[in-house]
Amino acid sequence: MGKELLLKTLRHEQTTEIPWVPFAGVHAGKLKGYTASEVLKDADKLFASLMEVKKLYAPDGMPVVFDLQVEAEILGCDLLWADYNPPSVKSHPLAGEKTLPCSCQIPTADSGRIPMITDVMRRMKAAVGDEVALYGLICGPFTLASHLRGSEIFMDMIKDQDYVKNLIEFCAEVCIKMTDFYIEAGMDVIAVVDPLVSQISPKHFEAMLSDSFKAVFDYVRSKGAYSSFFVCGNATRQIKVMCDTNPDCIAVDENVNLHDAKAITDQYNIAIEGNIPLTTTMLHGNQQDNMKGVIDLIDSLDHHNLIISPGCDMPYDIPLENTIAAAQAVKRPDDVRKMIENYEAVEDDMDVEIPDYKNLDKVLLELFLLDPEQCAACTYMLNSVVDVYDEIRDIADYAVYKYTVKEDIARTKKMKLTNLPTMCINGDIKWVSIIPDKEELISEIRKYSAK
Repeated sequence: MGKELLLKTLRHEQTTEIPWVPFAGVHAGKLKGYTASEVLKDADKLFASLMEVKKLYAPDGMPVVFDLQVEAEILGCDLLWADYNPPSVKSHPLAGEKTLPCSCQIPTADSGRIPMITDVMRRMKAAVGDEVALYGLICGPFTLASHLRGSEIFMDMIKDQDYVKNLIEFCAEVCIKMTDFYIEAGMDVIAVVDPLVSQISPKHFEAMLSDSFKAVFDYVRSKGAYSSFFVCGNATRQIKVMCDTNPDCIAVDENVNLHDAKAITDQYNIAIEGNIPLTTTMLHGNQQDNMKGVIDLIDSLDHHNLIISPGCDMPYDIPLENTIAAAQAVKRPDDVRKMIENYEAVEDDMDVEIPDYKNLDKVLLELFLLDPEQCAACTYMLNSVVDVYDEIRDIADYAVYKYTVKEDIARTKKMKLTNLPTMCINGDIKWVSIIPDKEELISEIRKYSAK
């Protein structure tokens, strides 16, 4: 049975098959014709959508909700809702005032959308809990702290590490409380999803974040559940410090070479999960692309301590036949190898025009993002520019490219960028999976303006 296969993997036991976990967040709504907002606010629509995921994608494990703004909304952040993405945070209660939330703000079982989510969790547990391992996803401490403080937190990490550490400790308390709610509702796996971890150095992680993450994973284990540390973006250099926090599993996206990352996680006897490309393969590819991508992935890896899944929350519009193809490749690899043995993917040769950087009237900042409406790391990289734009608008312009758009994918490839999010200035790669602080960004722009 699929659930037992996944749990054996999380217990680091030998298995004869590889478990499959489709991270169908708001994409689940597409299967029933519901918008993202509908499935994230309406228990009946969410439950019906999740049952469709179970029927079509045959998961061994699956999340109930993929929304990193649930806790932020409870703590006072205003949200911007969308039809085809989870909501994004549009206000930061601690922006402009370096204070800490009080313990009275820790969520309760009745806070925000928690009653709706736990209701669906219990219904899913009753309906499929014997067959499928259910994931409860919580917003990680650092991303939650960023939701509260905004982009100022990156300057805080340089100028006031004690404040950041205290804020992270509060957010870890929120994670622990959410863990209680979700385990009580029947969740087998608690995934701590923290995309912004990929945007800081391992040194900063160890100094300000590590203890809090370890406390969360230790707590999950003490409650008899399994844990996953889920980081989107180029988390390559963070894999070791992530392992040091002792989760049962680490989940990464296409920015990370899974073979190299697994060499590290294997040293710690930690499972690793990922990392089918979300856009180039799942969204814009065909069935054969998805089959070949999965087969190539599993053929390049030792199967012990391995889980195959999309690299992150699946885009809403992924064709259902592509996800079914990926599932078939995981579950019936020998049959699928025969089906694609003569298939070769066709490269998209779409041409795009690159700016004439030497003859621009203003400095040009170009932000190459996965999707600023869905990827928290991308959102904060974009905000780092938006927040200073009034100060630099006389000397600089900026452009945003989304890796969900075919033309922007072609532009990213033409610029020879291999990791996202990335920010360039006048065609020069300046920040790769790192969010610059305000002073650093303005200083760099002025240097280019003076040339």
